[in-house]
Amino acid sequence: MTATTGQIIRSHGRRFIVEADGQTYDCTTRGKRVDFACGDWVDILVQNKEQAVIERAQERRSLLYRQDDWKTKVIAANVTRILFVTAAVPSPNEELLGRCLIAAEAGDIEPVIVVNKSDLPETAALLEKLQLYVKLGYQLLTLSAKQDFEPLLPLLQGQTSVLVGQSGMGKSTLTNALLPEAKARTGDISQALDSGRHTTTHATLYHLNADSHLIDSPGLQEFGLKHLQASELIYHFPEMRPFIGQCRFHNCSHRVEPNCAIMNAAAEGLITKQRLDLLQRLTQELAPSKL
Repeated sequence: MTATTGQIIRSHGRRFIVEADGQTYDCTTRGKRVDFACGDWVDILVQNKEQAVIERAQERRSLLYRQDDWKTKVIAANVTRILFVTAAVPSPNEELLGRCLIAAEAGDIEPVIVVNKSDLPETAALLEKLQLYVKLGYQLLTLSAKQDFEPLLPLLQGQTSVLVGQSGMGKSTLTNALLPEAKARTGDISQALDSGRHTTTHATLYHLNADSHLIDSPGLQEFGLKHLQASELIYHFPEMRPFIGQCRFHNCSHRVEPNCAIMNAAAEGLITKQRLDLLQRLTQELAPSKL
């Protein structure tokens, strides 16, 4: 048996496909550990030409994951850029976008909002709504994965990017356009449910070139943030950082306390009600017993 280092390029529950030394191995793990992610660099013990065992993971540059009351779902590791893919159809979930941006801020991963299906007449209204995030400093790119995906290429160069977003927004179509050989499955929009059918069932890492990599992930309908502390949330809202430490109470929840700098800023129009509402909802969600 030979020890070597490789990168997880696909995850299937308890089994992982690892690329090492120009070959791919179907890997299991020691014990019951399954908290590895697509993008992880791991030390493996090669057993034969097809199989290996993951011994340990190397230190991660970043980790994107979501957690709710029941389970933790690791999405991708060692990514440098999150591409949040949205579109006017099916109906976009702005709550999901807000949560994803917070996860990106918490993970020190640069987010880009990618508006797909630019040819749809409904796109103009969506772009107007998303100007809020442009004003907050987030980058926004509009394209049509089926017609012209090239505006995205400069943002991918030199990055390990992960595509996230609701099902039906065109992530797999975008992957297919960028990497025709990937043959990522695409699905039709379910008009009755007004949501995309889940077509990607596991995360997969693709190589765009020697320096640029792309991870396609399953469609998300929710983005739990239970791994964050309620007291830390305010640090992940760029527009709220200037007001940190200015509240009357040091443990202010920014919900009901008098002389709250965040609520005062919202009253003055310096913070939108929409973003204050998100902060308050998440605070209630993460620390309900304290409020």
